[in-house]
Amino acid sequence: MAKSQRRSVKKETGKKYAKDRKKRKKELSRPAGLTKVSDKNKVKKVRTLGGNFKNRAMQAGSIIILENKKKVNAKIIRVVKNPANRHFVRMNVITKGAIIETDKGNVKVTNRPGQEGHVQGILIKE
Repeated sequence: MAKSQRRSVKKETGKKYAKDRKKRKKELSRPAGLTKVSDKNKVKKVRTLGGNFKNRAMQAGSIIILENKKKVNAKIIRVVKNPANRHFVRMNVITKGAIIETDKGNVKVTNRPGQEGHVQGILIKE
């Protein structure tokens, strides 16, 4: 069954809304682009509504770190913590807000790699 991004079928009270129409193609969603830690960077181009394109990062091996107003590249080692889902740590999935171990130290991801095609972050002071 296709996943829709339309409003919920149920109200806050638990009662169902009256069905006014079927699903529309514009409301369909795609499976989540789970960016995984790898040795290389792998980016996939996805066509969106209106003919635009998104660069979806499927695998990420490096991260762009902002430190002292300069951009520095670092190698990703592993995911330390991920507040989006506790199982993402074991699977090495990178999302916004994830804490990643790099060769420069621990970094917090500040962008959405599944939407932008690369990983950016800032160093965490310990």
